[in-house]
Amino acid sequence: MSEQFLEHINRFAEVSEQDFQEILTFFDLRSFAKKEMLVKAGTRCDFNYFVLNGCLHMFFITDKGTERTVQFAIENWWMSDHLAYHNRSKTDFYIQAVEDTQVLSITHERQEQLLNRFPQLEKYFRIIYQISYGASLMKIRFMYDFSKEDIYFHFIEHYPEFAQRVPQYLIASFLGLTPEYVSEIRAKKRS
Repeated sequence: MSEQFLEHINRFAEVSEQDFQEILTFFDLRSFAKKEMLVKAGTRCDFNYFVLNGCLHMFFITDKGTERTVQFAIENWWMSDHLAYHNRSKTDFYIQAVEDTQVLSITHERQEQLLNRFPQLEKYFRIIYQISYGASLMKIRFMYDFSKEDIYFHFIEHYPEFAQRVPQYLIASFLGLTPEYVSEIRAKKRS
């Protein structure tokens, strides 16, 4: 599994096999069962998670008690409340395993040590954060520009790896829809 992490790093920055073995010492391998919480709102966000296998989702709970998913992460994706992680502060979000999931986790302090030891990884993390930020902007654009039905079908068509693995109620939550509405538009498409 560490090979997939090395391949991912080398997509954006170069590290040797020897350096990679030392890089791995900065991370902890952790496993989470389906529905297990990695992070709870109101606690410090101490870790940044790289998904080796499985699926995570990040969500918050509204004042009315509704869960709103803001992000998913599958293999080769990172997940954290990056602002709380950076500030070493409490988060407003929950991170939960959607499936049995295995991650590499790193603390803020260890990540800073890692970047000091391997400055080429600054480029890697910069590109990862740029991609993540760009994806967030596109989601906002779709929320403004697309009809609710179009948002759903765009997601299903462009992100089949999520559509096939993530329960419909979580997809609905991520897209700002109700599960009932998703059922309606899916039934309408079938007829």
